[in-house]
Amino acid sequence: MAKPQAPTRLTTDLLLQAYRIGYFPMAEDRVARDVFWVRPEMRGILPLKGLHVPRSLKKTVRQDKFDIRLDTAFEAVMKGCAMPQTEREQTWINAQILEVYGELHAMGNAHSVEAWYEGELVGGLYGVSIGGAFFGESMFSTVTDASKVALVHLVARLRAGGYTLLDTQFQNDHLVQFGTQEVSARHYQGLLDRALSQITDFYAMPRQMRGSTILQSITQTS
Repeated sequence: MAKPQAPTRLTTDLLLQAYRIGYFPMAEDRVARDVFWVRPEMRGILPLKGLHVPRSLKKTVRQDKFDIRLDTAFEAVMKGCAMPQTEREQTWINAQILEVYGELHAMGNAHSVEAWYEGELVGGLYGVSIGGAFFGESMFSTVTDASKVALVHLVARLRAGGYTLLDTQFQNDHLVQFGTQEVSARHYQGLLDRALSQITDFYAMPRQMRGSTILQSITQTS
C-alpha cells in the first residue's frame, strides 16, 4: 500500500477528493497526530447482491435482538471503533480522523448503523457515502454479533437505495464469511467510477425495519 506524505490537516474536501480516486487516510495508532494515505493494490469489496449470511446470524437477525438505528450516535460509533478490541490492540482512528469524519457526517456524506441493546450502544459501523459507493470504515461490538447484524442491515439499505459498491478496504477473516472479494486497484477504480455517477438515497428504506424483512430484501435478485 502507498504511504504518501501526510497532509498537515485533513479537510472534508480533501477526504472526498481522495475517496473518488481510491485513497483513504489512516493513522499509525489512535494517539498519532498525523495520517497517511492508503490505496491498496488489492481492494476488498462486498458484492451487494452476493452477501452470505451464516445460518446462526440469520436467526439472530430474525429475533430482532438489537434495536438498529441510523445516524443517532455517529461519534460514539467512531469512538467505539477506535477502542482496542479482542481482534486488535491498536486502531488507526486518531483525533484528527474523529473530527473530520464527524464533519462529513454533518454534511450527509458519512453514516452510522448502530446496534442498541436495552438502551445501550453495543455495536455498529460507520462509513462514507458518495454517489452509489459506500466506503465501510470500521465496526465494533461489545455484544456478540452486534456489528454483524448492523452489516446485514447496511447491505439491505444500500440495495434499497440504489448503491452498487460496498468498499471494505481490505479482505480479512472476519469479512470473508460474508462473501467479500478482492479485486485489483485498477478493477476497483472502474467499479468506483461507475458508482460515483449514480444518484442514491441512503434513507430509501424506512429507518426501523424488522429483521425478517431485512433478510427477505437481501435475497431478492432484482
